[in-house]
Formats: sequence, structure tokens, C-alpha cells
Amino acid sequence: MDVTEASERCDSVLDAVGSAVVADREFLKTVLLGVLADGHVLLEDVPGTGKTLTARGFADALGLSFSRVQFTPDLLPADVTGTHVFNEGTREFEFSEGPIFANVVLADEINRAPPKTQAALLEAMEEAQVTVDGETHDLPRPFFVIATQNPVEQEGTFPLPEAQVDRFAVKSSIGYPEADGEYELLRRRAGRSAQSPSVETVLDEDLVTDLREVPETVRVDDDLLEYVANVARATRRDRRVAVGVSPRGTQRLFEAARAYAAMEGREFVTPDDVKRVAHPVLAHRIVLTPDAQVDDVEKSAIVGRVLDEVEVPTVE
Repeated sequence: MDVTEASERCDSVLDAVGSAVVADREFLKTVLLGVLADGHVLLEDVPGTGKTLTARGFADALGLSFSRVQFTPDLLPADVTGTHVFNEGTREFEFSEGPIFANVVLADEINRAPPKTQAALLEAMEEAQVTVDGETHDLPRPFFVIATQNPVEQEGTFPLPEAQVDRFAVKSSIGYPEADGEYELLRRRAGRSAQSPSVETVLDEDLVTDLREVPETVRVDDDLLEYVANVARATRRDRRVAVGVSPRGTQRLFEAARAYAAMEGREFVTPDDVKRVAHPVLAHRIVLTPDAQVDDVEKSAIVGRVLDEVEVPTVE
């Protein structure tokens, strides 16, 4: 698959999901960006904005298996990864796969589960495998997690550790629709009898695998590589930042910029590509100082300042 075909395939996926989810197209592109960059997506928004529908819609459009895990305070790691059960017929213990064995896993309200259960996802997200009772089991390919969390309710929640937040390639939010969007939502609901809309399947597992390989062919010149590194490093020098973007975050910025260029049908990365993906890729990786938290400093504002201050290379 070349870049032109990849861009067309991405447009078809966005059109299919957009037919069911009333959301800004740039938001949908951000979610698809995480998939294309071989990463995971974290959606933070208030209830009822369409996070679950978005995850299921992408799974349907991509032609991939889907599994939803509702995270609760009493959820155990084995409830996610699976466990060994005794087979009366063979008189042996056999591994019973958990809900994480799917191409697309929706970790719904992930911050409601205790840290031990949250940690069960770390190996899966980083290595696409799980280890249960000393045995390692590969997860289906392609594999990616779409996790959601509610930013409003704090009681009964367990904030995600920085190590886990850093595993998400992008973080985004849907937000409330505009007046026209909310009207369109009602118009669509009035035109069908089912509670939730369906999404047309436009790809399959093989095509998704091919699609995720296309960004590897996108060219990134040396001055762009230096620019990506400088942007990430600049987050560590801001006095309001306790922990800046990690080297993993630098790599994710590079991968996301290539993926965005592929989505746009280009065989090379531009500084605008880096700027477009910087906020969803970098902001959630920043840890603010206590003073900055008291002053309600926005992480996105820090990323914006970095983009304004770092010298942009000239692309010929």
C-alpha cells in the first residue's frame, strides 16, 4: 500500500465513523492517528459525549474484533487478562482468555480500577502480550487500546500512574457538539429505530496491518528530526514542569508526525505535521510542579509556548 492509497483508506474510515459519531473530524483524525501510529488512545471527557460509540465505531469501520472492559474498583487483573480453569474432561488446567484478547479493547472508565488492575494493561499495551501464571500469551494483531476516563468525578477513582499515561500515543476529548451538531444528533436518532447507529465496515485485519506499515515509508529529513527532538526537550526546561516529555514521548511525536503525513497523502513530514500532533501527543506526558497545579496552568499552554519558541526549520 502506498501513501496515496493509505490516505484514501483513512478518509473512508473517517467517513464511516463520522456517519455514526457526531464529532469534529479533527477529533476523529486524532483517534485514527493513534491507530495508524501503532499506539493507544486515551479519551477524557464527561459522560454521554460518545466515547464508547467512537471506540466501537472505529472497530466496526476497521473490520476488527471489539471487546469492552468496564473498569470498576473490584475488578481483578485476571478479569482482564484471563485465568487458568480446570477442565473436568482432560483433568488439566487450561487458559481461558480474558476480554483483552481482541483487536480493539475499550478500557471504559479506566481510572475506576485499582492500580494493580491498571498495571495489568502495561505489558499488553507495550508488548502486545500478557503473562499469566508465568505463561506468556500473544494478543491478536493488530492490537490497540482505547481507554476512557471521566475528568469530573474524583471519588472512587484511582489516577493513572505516569508510567501508564506515557503508554498512550495520544490523548484527546470529544467535547460538546455545536448547536448544529446537536441538532444533527437528534435528526439521526429520529431517522432510525435502534438506540445506537451502525458503522459500515470498510477495512479488514490485513488492510489495517498494511495501513499501519505505510508511515514507515514516510521521509523525515534530518532538520525535522532535530526539530522534533528540540520540541520534546524544551518541555523539560519550562520552570512550571516537574517532569517533561520522556524519550518515549519524543519517539511517539516522531511516529505520530509520520502517521499524520501519511493520512494527508504526503511522502514527507513538514513542521506543520509536528505542530498538528504535538498537543495530543505531548500534553498528557507533562507533569506540572505543585505551584503550577495551584495556578491551574494548562499543559496544552506549555506545549503551545514550546511550539512558539522552538525555531522551525525551513522545508524546501
